[in-house]
Amino acid sequence: MSTAVRRMQDLTVTEHRLAVPLVWDDDADQRTIEVFAAVIAREGGEHLPYLVFLQGGPGFEAPRAFHSPSAPYWLDTALSEYRVVMLDQRGTGRSTPVGEDLLAGGSAAAAEYLTHLRADSIVRDAEALRASLDVPRWNLLGQSFGGFTTLAYLSRFADSLDRVYITGGLSPLDRHPDDVYALCYDKMRDASERYYRRFPEHRETMRRLTALAADGGLTLPDGEVVSVSRLRSIGSVLGTNDGWQTLWSLLELDPRSPAFRYDLAASLPFGGRNPLYFVFHESSYASGHATRWSAERTMPDDFVDDPTLFTGEHIRREWTDSVPAFRPWKDVALSLAEHEWPRVYDPAAVSASGARGAAAVYVNDVYVPLEFSLETAGLMPELKLWVTSEHEHNGLRSGPVLSHLFDLAHDRRVR
Repeated sequence: MSTAVRRMQDLTVTEHRLAVPLVWDDDADQRTIEVFAAVIAREGGEHLPYLVFLQGGPGFEAPRAFHSPSAPYWLDTALSEYRVVMLDQRGTGRSTPVGEDLLAGGSAAAAEYLTHLRADSIVRDAEALRASLDVPRWNLLGQSFGGFTTLAYLSRFADSLDRVYITGGLSPLDRHPDDVYALCYDKMRDASERYYRRFPEHRETMRRLTALAADGGLTLPDGEVVSVSRLRSIGSVLGTNDGWQTLWSLLELDPRSPAFRYDLAASLPFGGRNPLYFVFHESSYASGHATRWSAERTMPDDFVDDPTLFTGEHIRREWTDSVPAFRPWKDVALSLAEHEWPRVYDPAAVSASGARGAAAVYVNDVYVPLEFSLETAGLMPELKLWVTSEHEHNGLRSGPVLSHLFDLAHDRRVR
């Protein structure tokens, strides 16, 4: 493992690069990748316990440590009690990244490569880093997909963990992806109707926009001709605390204006910067299943009939043709949709883990449904729950969620 130390304002950032197998537990496969992690400590906090941040996604790197508007809101809270390990999950950031160069060897080889980037492999990378740092046990903070990865960690290496903190990431452990996406449509129906009750004039706006999209009349700055299904996916912003403001501001604009085109592009949930997020997304709910375009197959009749109903993280096969950034990945995405994914979670092991810590479960979460989160939480009676409607799925980034979880986990008076 190679190490470098930087000073940033009042922080010490120790950067680690670690070579790990691409395929764990296969000695015949000699391929390796690099994993990057930054250990952040505040001055005087160099001896605090470790807290590993597991980023949402899949397909996104960890945030950086700068004290600036782009720094994570929760970092100061975390650094008051921990050294924070920002792990760039395999395939992202400064770990060996996934880009279009992967396609040079053919779509079959690229698809096979991507099958080794899931939560079970991320957990093995984290364990390798823990061993390199000579840390007997550490703590996890899992946001969204990072919470899924935390559950994979508890399925395999619970003895390596002291406390876990999960925000919007209590995934179902033994459900088919169809169950998840069907319930997410129910959540998006509710979110759509709540929005239109506040701004009823925007329902007619969406009717006009979807008609314009159907005629090929909406184009993004990168040349994408926006399909109706792609336009409707702007509803994903309703999964964030201030997402209704983003949606309102967009729908107030003239669709002929450059402002609308650029703001629409910025509001869409899947883009070209992180191709894994699109290509790999449905696999995050597949534990022992093939996905076969689950979100597309489970769309309810009223969503088919009413184009003003917004969708969320519901990907569509047609985007592999209509979205320029996704076209190179079409054959890979088609292949992964048919892949029989191995199990990621072991419900019995999670139940036996004795997991301690705290989890925020968001009542109105349109990405990770409340009902399935409570089902998973029932396997971990020592994990303290905060079930709240004060925040949406991104509450960790926009509110004092982490301090509340710390207080719960340590039996302190809740602030």
